[in-house]
Amino acid sequence: MSNTLTPEQVRKVANLARLQLSDADVSRFTQQLGQVLGYVEMLGELDTEGVTPLAHPLEIENVLREDVPTPSLPREAALSNAPKSDGRCFIVPQIIDAG
Repeated sequence: MSNTLTPEQVRKVANLARLQLSDADVSRFTQQLGQVLGYVEMLGELDTEGVTPLAHPLEIENVLREDVPTPSLPREAALSNAPKSDGRCFIVPQIIDAG
């Protein structure tokens, strides 16, 4: 098995994930992630020929409501808690320079 993971690889992944790891964390995660990769590699060796792929271990279905139009919230109610509005729209601070 080629599940050898180096501390440099762990630091690179931590950097990409914007994580700051101590040297002790890097050492611990190098070992733990190496074990995880070894396990995944073992799973890849299994013969799955003829096994039906599945997305969920239980036979379930999404229960969705019927998609029917309903009245929307009245404009006055939608704007009632707005810090600022002109009666028609929300007024928000400009964040992009117009010039």
